[in-house]
Parts: sequence; C-alpha cells; structure tokens
Amino acid sequence: MKNFIKRKRLWLTAGLLLLLLLAIALDNRLKIQHYTVEAAAISQPVRLCLLTDLHSCRYGENEQQLVEAINAEQPDILLLVGDIFDDQIADDNTAALLKAVSEQYPCYYVTGNHEYWAGPAAFDAKMQILADYNVKRLDGQVATITVNGQTINLAGVDDPDMYRIMSHAGKAANQRDGIANFQEQLTQVQAKSQNGHYTILLAHRPEYFQLYADYGFDLALCGHAHGGQWRLPGLINGVYAPGQGLWPKYAGGIYQQAACTMLVSRGLARESTRIPRLFNRPELVIIDLT
Repeated sequence: MKNFIKRKRLWLTAGLLLLLLLAIALDNRLKIQHYTVEAAAISQPVRLCLLTDLHSCRYGENEQQLVEAINAEQPDILLLVGDIFDDQIADDNTAALLKAVSEQYPCYYVTGNHEYWAGPAAFDAKMQILADYNVKRLDGQVATITVNGQTINLAGVDDPDMYRIMSHAGKAANQRDGIANFQEQLTQVQAKSQNGHYTILLAHRPEYFQLYADYGFDLALCGHAHGGQWRLPGLINGVYAPGQGLWPKYAGGIYQQAACTMLVSRGLARESTRIPRLFNRPELVIIDLT
C-alpha cells in the first residue's frame, strides 16, 4: 500500500511538472527584448522600436496591450519591418495599432511577403491604411531624418515576393527575377545613402545578411523567421524558418558580419501561426543606438 501511494505521488508530481513545462513552452505573452548597438556616428542616444510579423494578431481591444508596451519604452522612432498585415486575417487589428502609434511616433514601414500574398486589390487596401495614418513606406527609398540631434538614414526595400507575385508587367515573375529586382533596390538605397550618415536598412528577410553586409549598411533590421517557431533556449535557437529551412542560421537575435550588424526580431505573430510557438514568446524589440 505504501509503495502504491509513493508511486501515485511520483506520477502526480511528474504530471504537474509536465503541465508546468507545457505552460512555459506555450507561453505567448508579449516579451520586451532590448539590444544596445554601439555606433561611432551617433553621439546622443537614439531609441528604436522594431515591430515585425504582427500578422494582424490581437493584443487586446484596439491593440491596447501592444500600444501600452510601446509607450512604456518611449522610443524615438517606430520601424515596421514587414508582415504587419496578413493575407488571411482581416486588417482591423493592424489598422487599430497604426492609428494609435502614428499619432505619437514617426513610423516607417517596409513590406513583407504576406502583404503581397493577399493579392493586388487587398495589397492596395493595406497600403491605403498606411497612407491614412501617415506611415511612411520605404519602397526602394531612403529617408534621412534627424532624431535627438542625430542624423540617420533609413533605407527600405520591398520583400522579393513583390516581384515574384506582382511584377510590373502584371504577371507572376519567377524567384530569380524577384531576387534580381530585390538587389536592384538594395543598390538603389545604398547609392542614396552615401552621405556620411549612419544607415539603417529595413528589410523583411534575414537570410540575405551577406548581401546587406556586402552593401555596407551599418545596421539591418529584419523579421520573417518567427524565431524558428520552436526553440530550446541555450541549445537550439530555432527549428524551422521560411526562406532558411531547418535549423535556421538567423532565427532571431543579433548577428555581426564585417562592419554590419543585423538584428532579427522573433516577431509578434500569435494566433495566426499554424504551428504553436514553443519556448518562443512573441517579442517587441527595443534598440538603443549609442
């Protein structure tokens, strides 16, 4: 009888530990991730807020949870690096977020792949939401801005799927054409940013880090990888990411290549993901340039 009770307690303890582990693994509460990037060209601190891969997921009524988290960090600029919209979920949550934040912060945006996957008519509607809330889209453009007395370049490129899905000829282009045109935009913004100021590249995909380094950008900000979806912190940074496949090299975090630093956000997607995130909380990224 004593052995039975002892075994029962062991099984109960094991069950409770398993439930606790699952709760931790499936935790999808918003995480605030801070990075500090040293920049010789910056003499006064500039705080950036990086948002990626929202996929129009819900963060409370009118996205209040996300808005409050942003406000608490008091950023100087908001940088939205693709898949803020989704191709399946309605735009309401994204519109609510943009309405709230654009009233308080300068906002700059580049496209991800899902905006294009929605199709031409839906894409145009999404871009109109940006215009309605005065969110500046950088599509092969450079915005040279002054923040806290510091002048920086924000260089933005469209996701390569713009060319693969919505080519200028109105017909789907192949992937090779998409990458070629993507490189043309990189060349274009690199040329426009040759003014001696610190240059930040906004580009949805991290798998092209070698290109970003070769073009000489100081800092590249990316998303797309969703943190590799499943993680084992300290052991496996990510299991799978689109564009990188299994064991992605750039699932999330900070990376260095020559003089170029790349920061990859794990993104904000929650209910839109087909496979639950494991040990991979959605994150809001705060970057202090010093």
